[in-house]
Amino acid sequence: MTFLQKEKVFSKEWIISYLLIILGSFILAVGFVFFITPHKIVPGGVFGISIVMHYIIGTPVGLMGLLMNIPLTIIGIKILGPRFGVKTVVGFFLSSAFMDLLTSLWGYKPLVENDILLSCVFGGVLSGFGIGLIFKAKATSGGSDIIALIVSKYTRLPIGQLMIYIDSVIVLIGLIAFRDWRIPLYSWIVIFITGKVIDVVLQGIDYDKSIFIISEKHEEIRDKIINELNRGGTFLDGKGMYNGRERTIIYTVVSRRELQILQTYISKIDPKAFLTVINASEILGEGFKPISE
Repeated sequence: MTFLQKEKVFSKEWIISYLLIILGSFILAVGFVFFITPHKIVPGGVFGISIVMHYIIGTPVGLMGLLMNIPLTIIGIKILGPRFGVKTVVGFFLSSAFMDLLTSLWGYKPLVENDILLSCVFGGVLSGFGIGLIFKAKATSGGSDIIALIVSKYTRLPIGQLMIYIDSVIVLIGLIAFRDWRIPLYSWIVIFITGKVIDVVLQGIDYDKSIFIISEKHEEIRDKIINELNRGGTFLDGKGMYNGRERTIIYTVVSRRELQILQTYISKIDPKAFLTVINASEILGEGFKPISE
């Protein structure tokens, strides 16, 4: 989570942020109402606890999530300082409101009644996509990440590791409450898928490749990259470990299609060239995604 962001009210950035929060909260709610809650899946966080409480004492999932998020946020502000802005409050309030609104219209029946695994997959995808959009707006949906930040302050343990511990404890609460080993197993599937989808939303699905090229024909390869692929690159000075010879290393980033073109060209002009190809999860800058996004 980030510190309070200063965005001008009704500016383009402000409008986009709140649209992302609204859309993300709605998608998150859809994932819970149609796929997760009806099967008693407990995917960590305050909404996981809310699902357990719903099936034990009948309380609304969204309302209980909201009631737990409010004191957690207040405690977080007092202990950690101003990390939880208005957008975070809006995020967990809308998520709770959408959950109870959709539940009042749809009920607690699953969209896919006889396939829990399929519900886990789609519930995890929708939840991850919704949370990812909220994160993109520099907000959060509250819950276990606040607890993790507080515990991390006093224990110095990594926040990501703490979130796994906290969510796992909440999953085990579901096991104790429902006395069914399938509940935690399915719940961990949802947690895993949710985390992966959040990463995809935040980083994007990039097919770009980072390449290091060592070749005696570096000038010809440079011309190919610049003139035909219309890409840039950097010459790096290197020295061979075995014979101590000075070498020129090319560093560049290309798409998968361009990689095939470049590999074919290099194999023709210098079969002894050495290439290291690395999957790039995200490329920012000229020719790719703007850094300002």
